[in-house]
Amino acid sequence: MVTVEDCERVTRQLQFALEAGLVEYRRLEVSSPGIDRPLRTPADFERFVGEVIDITLRAPLGSAASGVVHASRRKFRGTLERTEAVDLQGGTEGPSPWQITWQEEPPSVPGKRPARKKVVAATQVLSFRLDELKDARLAPIVDFKGRGRKPAPDEMADKV
Repeated sequence: MVTVEDCERVTRQLQFALEAGLVEYRRLEVSSPGIDRPLRTPADFERFVGEVIDITLRAPLGSAASGVVHASRRKFRGTLERTEAVDLQGGTEGPSPWQITWQEEPPSVPGKRPARKKVVAATQVLSFRLDELKDARLAPIVDFKGRGRKPAPDEMADKV
């Protein structure tokens, strides 16, 4: 993860290198891809397996949706997973497709207290190939309660 401090450090180093090399520049801007980073290459998808992503399909699902989702729906948000591609003869074929899983939560009604008994929504799965996507991005989910949060063990390993 790129932090503001990382961008600041790189900016200082680049400014020093450019000034020492007598390179003329008007403006220097160092930034990260942001919280809604676009996913373009297969390597991007590999790196973010298990993360929540937003995808937009090139074409709506149509009759393939078989009533599970609206036939004209093209946008989905779910957790990215990798699957094995299987052809009709039972062997694997080509590169493995991807899938996202999500649960459709019932819409909340403003001013109405939520029910005590929570209805668990069914998990839905959508498999896709990268050539079927128009756009894919990390979902911009921000945790504002992170101040007192203890870092996960894998985050601690990155800092050592």
